[in-house]
Amino acid sequence: MRIIAPSILSADFSRLGEEIIAVEKAGADWIHIDVMDGHFVPNLTIGPGVVASLRKTTGLPFDVHLMISDPDRYIDAFAAAGSDYITVHVEAATHLHRTIAYIKDKGKKAGVSLNPATPLTQIEPVLGDLDLLLIMTVNPGFGGQKFIPSMIAKVQAARKLIDAHAPHVLLEVDGGITTGNIGTVAAAGANALVAGAAVFGSNDYGQTITALKNA
Repeated sequence: MRIIAPSILSADFSRLGEEIIAVEKAGADWIHIDVMDGHFVPNLTIGPGVVASLRKTTGLPFDVHLMISDPDRYIDAFAAAGSDYITVHVEAATHLHRTIAYIKDKGKKAGVSLNPATPLTQIEPVLGDLDLLLIMTVNPGFGGQKFIPSMIAKVQAARKLIDAHAPHVLLEVDGGITTGNIGTVAAAGANALVAGAAVFGSNDYGQTITALKNA
């Protein structure tokens, strides 16, 4: 069974706690939290204070995706806020190996994300140190974007790379995941799938999450 991680980027921000409780009851496995700084990506979302407040609402793993410049400055805060996975972008981390080690030193699982145009070769030197590799299948910054079809080949290549060199690493895919394409993405090798608009834009979270898992 693949991990379904609803992204609260597409949730109703006026009642985030209720939304998280609702998707947990609907069968979500993780909660995906997109943190944006208006610099690395052209949008602003939430900080560690909000994550700490949301931590009180659920025991589900918090999959915190830092789409921010200089992520090292905020790892302590997001770790203390209750993150389980902390994922940084290879494009934003100047000393990636050090960043990964620091996340693990804080007792958290370490992830690295790649933008669509960033080649897999960028993570090869640190792959064995990771707990999670996140392949972006849209350009990060906004929810509700359409899946980039050419990313299937990248997901397949990532699967082969992980199987050959670091089989412990979870392969996560984020961006434009729907009931119509999740089967193809899972078949390409993804272990964890982030779905924002597909879940929170639906009228029945339980029905949609079940459909995503069945697909």
